[in-house]
Amino acid sequence: MPGIINKIKSYARSPQGRRTIARGRREAADPRRRSQAKQLLNRLRGGRSHGRRY
Repeated sequence: MPGIINKIKSYARSPQGRRTIARGRREAADPRRRSQAKQLLNRLRGGRSHGRRY
């Protein structure tokens, strides 16, 4: 699948890709967004998101 990898690389180097990457970095630095992403990953993995441990 080298074609897909090359498309991703070229998008990341484009102005629109750079804006997308910058936005992702800003949102990843926000604690509220980080918590939302963690909860989403827990749901996708089938884990519990309310903090209890069993």
